[in-house]
Amino acid sequence: QVQLVESGGGLVQAGGSLSLSCAVSTRTSSNLVTGWFRQAPGKEREFVASITWSSGRTTYADSVKGRFTISRDFVKNTVYLQMNSLKPEDTAVYFCAANFGFQVYTEIRQYVYWGQGTQVTVSS
Repeated sequence: QVQLVESGGGLVQAGGSLSLSCAVSTRTSSNLVTGWFRQAPGKEREFVASITWSSGRTTYADSVKGRFTISRDFVKNTVYLQMNSLKPEDTAVYFCAANFGFQVYTEIRQYVYWGQGTQVTVSS
């Protein structure tokens, strides 16, 4: 069983930065895979980034590559999403997701556990 709690969302101007955190509660995180997804109003939920806790392997959606960075902290049992050079089109509710495995996951159906989401709004 895994519980996820996101934090760090808010309002930021275009070009600014924001860091999201996802506190992970689980018995073992060594074989965890965590990802970030986002959902804008009227749109489907989409993949943003994923990281394996075993090796630290990462993958990103093309739309955020070079601007966003996903990372994990074993001591704090937390996964982060550092977002730089934010654009108005990054506005969405951001969700943390998790499942067990040893490779990155990019699809919604590959994740079992989900957080409640945190709102990110980028003004132009």
